Amino acid sequence: MLDVILKKLPPVAHPDLMVGMNTADDAGVFRISEDVALIQTVDFFTPIVDDPNAYGQIAAANSLSDVYAMGGRPITALNICGFPSDDVAPEVIAEVLRGAQEKVAESGAVLVGGHSVEDVEPKFGLSVTGVVHPDDVKTNAGARVGDRLILTKPLGTGLMSDAYQNGEIDEDALQIAVDSMVQLNRIAAEEMVAYKAHGCTDITGFGLLGHGLEMAQASGVGFCIRASDVPRFDLALQIAEEREGGGLRRNRAARGHAVRFADDVDEALRRLFFDPQTSGGLLIALASDVADAFLGALIERGVMARDIGEVVAEHPGEIEVRA
Repeated sequence: MLDVILKKLPPVAHPDLMVGMNTADDAGVFRISEDVALIQTVDFFTPIVDDPNAYGQIAAANSLSDVYAMGGRPITALNICGFPSDDVAPEVIAEVLRGAQEKVAESGAVLVGGHSVEDVEPKFGLSVTGVVHPDDVKTNAGARVGDRLILTKPLGTGLMSDAYQNGEIDEDALQIAVDSMVQLNRIAAEEMVAYKAHGCTDITGFGLLGHGLEMAQASGVGFCIRASDVPRFDLALQIAEEREGGGLRRNRAARGHAVRFADDVDEALRRLFFDPQTSGGLLIALASDVADAFLGALIERGVMARDIGEVVAEHPGEIEVRA
């Protein structure tokens, strides 16, 4: 639906607007000098965990990720809060804000304020400003034929969060997903810039295949993904064998026409690849001759990234998934 709405708006053009709304990228980028461009983004969502501090950390990491996906460094952030004042105690809200502030501080950025509104359902996130050298901007339109595709976090946070909210798994089982969601994409972004990656996007609400399609379409190329190499949580795959959530179904209905699965790709994996992620990893396209060194650098710094496929000339704007 958002695609339809945005097409009704007049295009925005400015000589210093480096990245706008036309390619559904992760953030906007505006050049302010020869050496500095500003990155701006905003994101918020309803709670997916019960612990308010963890919710704040996850929401902050998710918002900061858009800056990292563009190759940038976050410098300031603003809280965006919506809470029902008669249902949520001030101590709970304070703990959400504390978790976010901890994560912003970890990123090296500064939390400078925010805005709150009365709302019937809790919502929280950040508006983040970052900086990047104009030559280092990474977009979802930069993937080149022959590039390797690297994914920096496992899939399955959406399925696991849904299962937790439905009482199907307990807090201990969910913890591995929480640990992933609170992890910043800072290291991956730093190495991506150092190794001169060609393109990037972060994997969030549209899932691996949804955001991968945006990247393939914006770049005018095709993607070939090896299902067996895609990192995922084992528990999430078990859940996918039993059912699919509403967000997953919507993603598949909206974008499934542009994905070609090999016959031997399991149905549970097909579901998992459309699973909406929260604070997911980066999907990075970079030259094949540096991909192994890039992976090694990430793993050495504690990022368990995987090479999941390659960029191809065939079927531009589509994704082929092989077993």
